[in-house]
Amino acid sequence: MDPIPLFRFSQTYTRDPAIEAWFAAHADALGQLARKWFEVMLACGDDVREILHDGQPTACIGDVAFAYVNAFQNHVNVGFFHGSDLADPAALLQGSGKRMRHVKLWPNQPTDPALPALVAAAYQHLKSHL
Repeated sequence: MDPIPLFRFSQTYTRDPAIEAWFAAHADALGQLARKWFEVMLACGDDVREILHDGQPTACIGDVAFAYVNAFQNHVNVGFFHGSDLADPAALLQGSGKRMRHVKLWPNQPTDPALPALVAAAYQHLKSHL
């Protein structure tokens, strides 16, 4: 298996107080939606840690970033650092960058049932490269 470029942080946390502050500042429906999906990321494994990176709650496997959430004016992004490597049969992923992809979510709209599997796949994909 060829190595993939890993986005590493010098320090990650079991619980980052900056992330709790971020969610406190985003206590509206968008923030609640972002929190829900961040918690899905954190539940992927006992080795998942977190950091606030570029103003976005970011989930890591140890010190390696695999996914993030962010709230915008009208939607939430659930993003994947190696999203371009993921199988996406439900065609949820957006973006045209070399590696990163995201899924847009809106409050009060149903979320595609394929999203939890996509989060799990992002975790497993990166874990297989560590």
